[in-house]
Parts: sequence; C-alpha cells; structure tokens
Amino acid sequence: MRTVFVTGGSGFVGGALLDALAERGETARALARSPAAEAAVAARGAVPVRGDLADLDAMTAGMRGAELVVHSGARLSGGWADLDAFLRTNVDGSRTVLQAARSAGVPRLVLVSTEQVVLGERPLVDADETWPYPARWPGPYARTKAEAERLVLAASTPELATVAVRPRMVWGRGDTTLLPALLAATRSGKLRWVDGGGHLTSTTHVRNAVEGILAAAERGRGGEPYFVTDGAPMPFREFATGLLATQGVAAPTDVVSGRVARAVAGGAGALWRLLPLPGRPPVDLTSVRLVGETCTLKDGRARRWLGYEGHVTREQGLAELRSDRSHAGMPPTSRPSTGSAGPEGAG
Repeated sequence: MRTVFVTGGSGFVGGALLDALAERGETARALARSPAAEAAVAARGAVPVRGDLADLDAMTAGMRGAELVVHSGARLSGGWADLDAFLRTNVDGSRTVLQAARSAGVPRLVLVSTEQVVLGERPLVDADETWPYPARWPGPYARTKAEAERLVLAASTPELATVAVRPRMVWGRGDTTLLPALLAATRSGKLRWVDGGGHLTSTTHVRNAVEGILAAAERGRGGEPYFVTDGAPMPFREFATGLLATQGVAAPTDVVSGRVARAVAGGAGALWRLLPLPGRPPVDLTSVRLVGETCTLKDGRARRWLGYEGHVTREQGLAELRSDRSHAGMPPTSRPSTGSAGPEGAG
C-alpha cells in the first residue's frame, strides 16, 4: 500500500485527491497549517502533519517513507500588491517542498499547476505543452505558478522525478472558487458576458484533475508538464449558464465589449498600483481574460502517454451538482439581481 504526502489537502483539488486516495486504500498524510485544516484532512481519511509550506522540518518528517508527494498547496487570490506573498507561498514554498522531498528520499513529485503558466499577451488557442512561458503574465498567480513550475520541472533527477499537471477552470462538487464567484457576480448584477460569451473554453472536472494527477504520478515522464481537460471545449456562456442552473440561478443576459472590459480592468489595476488604494480593484485583468477570451487546450500528451481518459463528463458533473442541491432541499430557482457595475468574472 503506497504512502502519499499531500500539500493543500484542505483545498478543493487537494481534498478531492485525498478522497480518491482513501477510496484506493492508500495511506495519505497531508500538511495542515491550522486546527481547521487538520480537522478537514482528517475527515477525509488522511493523517494531518501540522505545519506550512515554509516548515522544512515538518514536511521532511511527514514525507519520510512516502513514495509520492503531490504539491497542490498555493496562494490563489490577490493582486500585484500581494506579489511578495505570492512569491513566498508559490515559489519559496515549492522550493521547500523540493528540498524536503530530496531529504526524505521520495522518488516522485507531482506539482498541481495551471494553464495560466503559459498565458501571456495572446489567448491560448489549441495550446499544447510546447507553448513557451511568456515574458509577461496577466497577474501574480500566473507569474508565480510559472516560476514554481519551472523550478520543479528543472529539478527532476533519476532519484526524484518531478512532473506537473495543468488543469483548466476546475469545477465540480466542493468547488470553492469558480462556482461561488459566478454566483456572487450574478446575484450582485456584476456578471457580464464578454463579447457575448460565445468564445470556446476548456474545463476540467475536479475528479478528472485528480485522475490526471494520479496518472502522472504513475506514468509521467520526469521534467514534463501535462494538460488535462474534460475533452472538447465548449462555449463559455453555455458552460457557465449550466453551472448557475445547477444552483437554481438564471444566467444574466447583459453583454460587455471585450475591449471595454480589458480597458476597465487594466485601468483599475494601474490605479490601484499607483496610488495605492485600499482593498482590491472592482475588476481585474486576469479574471476578465480567464472568462472573457478563448482558451482551448490539447491534452493529447496526457491521453497518449499517461492513459488519461477524463472519466467524468460535463453532463455527469452538472447532474451531480443538481442532485446535491435537490437533496439539500433548496428552492427551484432564483433570479439574478440587476445592476450597472462593470464586468466581473471568476478565474
């Protein structure tokens, strides 16, 4: 029975991974930086290891005897004003994870990455793993995840094989990011369809992301990244409308020009950086780009080399979310409020 050490186990993807490991009968240890995180990972069948991504000793001790490390812990939200915090968590934290894995003698490490590591000034259209890292990224999350991915993949050796898995727009049961943000933006009247919302997007159900992680752990080639998706892309508006409908929320009809949305987001970001102003801008360029432009990914490398299939279809994932809400006894529908605020999305 394999032992797996997981960072980010109290989060969305990390938690789903712990569920899958428990179902497979594998022993999981999970880094937990607070009592709440300890309780969350223990509830999913993992052994909590108290510490954070800066705690080399705790991680080294937790990794001893493990055959695999999955590094899914990361800082997700914030703006350029928070760059130092992003660097500490996403880059320095990944460096410490690598150091701990080497010290503990772990043979394989999988980094949970993102398509944003290759998102530069042009949209990702039919992108595969040959796309280069750009010179500039739209936000600090993308930049620091790219730095972390380059660091981790460059560290691959025969003694410690390192691979990266890049899901896109992860969704499904337990979602703490995409669906909550869509709901909040819709109910506040801030959600607008950029250029009508008909642009194509790739997506990755959370259990498909976990499938990709485990496939990469078993068959991934050291030093290589792998995209994993739900298969063929679909129009973003259709996908988001389906997600909202699972919660009984009707999608808005308001549209905004992509040029206007990007100009507003870029201007707000510049204003907040220059003054600086308190809080966060009402809309940011990263969010506008993530939901307001084409993003289609090719995951053929994972399907050919890893045996990845993407077992959960979008229809199955949406049906599961509808069923969860029905079992919770929620009312059948609610209408979004209307308002005049600018565009807002979820990344």
